[in-house]
Amino acid sequence: MSTLRLTSDLRREQILEAAKRCFALYGYAGTTTKSVAQAAGISEGLLFKHFSTKAALYAEILSEACEADPELLRLRELKPSTETLVILIREMVSHFMHATEAPDQEDAQRIRLIISSQLTDGDFARLLYDKIGDLIGPIFKASLERAVAAGDAMPVEGEPLNLFWFSHQVVHMIALTMLPAKPSLSYPNAPDFERQICQFILRGIGVTDRAIASYLDAAPPLFEASVRIAESA
Repeated sequence: MSTLRLTSDLRREQILEAAKRCFALYGYAGTTTKSVAQAAGISEGLLFKHFSTKAALYAEILSEACEADPELLRLRELKPSTETLVILIREMVSHFMHATEAPDQEDAQRIRLIISSQLTDGDFARLLYDKIGDLIGPIFKASLERAVAAGDAMPVEGEPLNLFWFSHQVVHMIALTMLPAKPSLSYPNAPDFERQICQFILRGIGVTDRAIASYLDAAPPLFEASVRIAESA
């Protein structure tokens, strides 16, 4: 093992780089803290000084990935508005629903990991929720405020950011029921299923039916929306 004495930040980065290689090669289930420590050239005990569990280590990697995700970056660049609020909800629903189409892929595994985490120490879920809240919470809250000011949404009593998490948890649980090979809850098959979820959420956070009709179907793809808004800035 390496005898170099690294700063805490450098050691942490060394562990993360080793963990990325291990998770890429063996997946989440096949990776252990021991294998990560070996790949990083350190003891498992030293690894635990930086990351208390494998889930916490994986969550940190996903956190970094979130910050570099081009779709999330585009969302953060959108100008707060009713249209942006609708785009946020639509993209969230689309992300979760597409994750259920490939149960063995990373996005689907992440849904399972969140549930597993919440049934144990909560480390993975806590870190990931904190990151999502930091990245998307401000633009959601600002867009909801603009929608209310424009008359496109009715004020809902309570903390506005809670509405984001209510929305997130609704679609997360819908996706969870669809992950097993035989879904635990079989929703009637309909071509407008995602739209129905969006409608339900948007009404729940106070958006008017008029605004939903105006923006939900008319909302452009995320990339087009971000380009158009950037060009008009």
